Amino acid sequence: MPLHPLSLGAIYDASFRIIRFNPKATVGSAVLVAAVAMAIPVLLTAVLTFTVGLTLDTSGTGEISDTDLLGTLVAYGSVGLASVLQSIGIIFVTGMVAHVTKAAAVGRRLSLGEAWAATHGRRWRLVGLATVLGLALTVIIAVYVVFWVLLVVLADVVVIVVVGLLSVPLFLALLTWFWIRFYYLPVPALMLERLGVLSSIGRGYRLTRDQFWRTLGIGLLTVLIAGTAAQVLSFPFSLVAQIGSLAAGEYGALVFVLGTAIAQVLSTAFVAPFSAAVTSVQYLDQRMRKEAYDVELMREAGVLDT
Repeated sequence: MPLHPLSLGAIYDASFRIIRFNPKATVGSAVLVAAVAMAIPVLLTAVLTFTVGLTLDTSGTGEISDTDLLGTLVAYGSVGLASVLQSIGIIFVTGMVAHVTKAAAVGRRLSLGEAWAATHGRRWRLVGLATVLGLALTVIIAVYVVFWVLLVVLADVVVIVVVGLLSVPLFLALLTWFWIRFYYLPVPALMLERLGVLSSIGRGYRLTRDQFWRTLGIGLLTVLIAGTAAQVLSFPFSLVAQIGSLAAGEYGALVFVLGTAIAQVLSTAFVAPFSAAVTSVQYLDQRMRKEAYDVELMREAGVLDT
């Protein structure tokens, strides 16, 4: 990647170059996490399908047997559980990609094992960071929900409409501001600067100062690109999972879970490394803009004399 402040195009170009430069530690780590997580519902559903005849309700009679109900609960519940486990794993992938990005910036390629080893001593802090930010977001949403419950109980319709028209855009603006100022850059800071959880959040806040709109624009565009690509990659298998669950009879639950798992692995293979790479490159870009970090990177790369 160029060692100077980057434009939007240069940020995306650098992100794709980093993934191509080191696919094992970026795409490979994401696929490994997703595959392990999604193997759980596939194996569980397969065992129950071939032992107790687990299935989905495809009779069309409207009557759901105990086995049909169990099939529905296992199929959807196990996929939901696997998604939660995958989300936890992706936290570590994001931390690994931060190290991969920093290494690629100075011309070094980390293996998958080296990228994982680089997170040593920071993994629990990474989980703590995700927990703190998740709790903060939950509190914000909960307060707004309680506000609306009280409003509906105590106010008349006109007041509710007026307050809704005013408060909903303000609440969405608050969530957007929280995402950019507190949520967006702390992970690379935690990984690369050896900071604590709260210090990383503060570091992300300072790096986005006077850069809110630029960071927001890149972040929203990244979400749009990643989401569109994920849908394109996963749609065929999701469609097969839905149709197959109805057409496969006694194997309907297994077909549904297997198709959903493949779709999830494929979408994660692109979304996780791409999003993490863009965020990490933005972190380096902000430091180059604010702290002349490009000079330090050049020294590490051997471009400048120490």
